[in-house]
Amino acid sequence: MGRKRDRYTAEQKQEAIRLVKVSGRPVVKVAEDLGIPQSTLWRWLAQARIDAGEGPPGALTSAERAELAKLRRENRTLRMERDFLKKAAAFFAKDKAGGSK
Repeated sequence: MGRKRDRYTAEQKQEAIRLVKVSGRPVVKVAEDLGIPQSTLWRWLAQARIDAGEGPPGALTSAERAELAKLRRENRTLRMERDFLKKAAAFFAKDKAGGSK
């Protein structure tokens, strides 16, 4: 079984990023002091650079990622609703055709 993912608040993320930037200490040390996995802190730093417009071309900002996730959820819901309506229409069409004797 996989390890349970820790959840961090936006404030915790911002504070960790700020500590790396202002302390001049290595990311490894800051992560260790805060009890955050190094890979997590590196990912936060990379996303902060992207959000600041310093990322690679085509990289999604946090706002764009959130919007994409929202649109994907909406799309999934709309597909389920569409599929349900198709099945209902087929059911009623079959019922009507069989009931008009």
